[in-house]
Amino acid sequence: MGHRYAELVEAAENGARAVDGTRSPGLGHRPRRTDRGEVSGRRAEEKRGRVTVEPTAETTGLRERKKQLTRHALVRAALELFIAQGFERTTVDEIADAVDVSQRTFFRYFASKEEAAFAVQSLVESHFLEAVRTRPPQEGPFEALHNAALVAWDTLGEAIGEIIPFELHMRSYLMIESTPALIAAHLRRSLDLEEKLARLIAEREGLDLELDPRPRTAVAAFSGVMRVAGRRWGLGED
Repeated sequence: MGHRYAELVEAAENGARAVDGTRSPGLGHRPRRTDRGEVSGRRAEEKRGRVTVEPTAETTGLRERKKQLTRHALVRAALELFIAQGFERTTVDEIADAVDVSQRTFFRYFASKEEAAFAVQSLVESHFLEAVRTRPPQEGPFEALHNAALVAWDTLGEAIGEIIPFELHMRSYLMIESTPALIAAHLRRSLDLEEKLARLIAEREGLDLELDPRPRTAVAAFSGVMRVAGRRWGLGED
């Protein structure tokens, strides 16, 4: 299982080493020079007899890509293990072993198993908030929320697909809702999302959220419908 996830990480790692200018086994390395005879991507300075090599944008980009691939692999491994054997029975070591990384590496990306369990949910929430934020100002609250949900849904599959298969996301959502250890966190996150949405609606309508209950009421009604619809869809065959 771990080799499946490790392949992408290893590929990115090899690419980063190549751009860094390190020598790969069995391959010679010849620095590329510019018209001025300077080594491309390097600025050599004579300081105490050592050469200082500054990282290039390409090097930094590959390193960031490697980190992203590692994070995605950890999320996928964690969710698959949570679904297969339960959240509480899954250990951080098992998640790390599935990706062929150390426990220390896991904690570089996530503070806990819970954070890994909600990693994709965080993406979904941010995606929806941004969709609401960019709705035309002439739309009313329910129209804005409704249209934002449709727009977010049309692009959500692609966003999630960069991390995990969409079907795995839906199964993980049901896993979260049926796991006692995660329900409290799930409810807390839902309330936090509703509060952010209510503030967006209040700003759009020019209302004082602390004095006018209508933005929170509208968001609560919309969220209730979305929860019921999501649960029914998740339990279906589609």
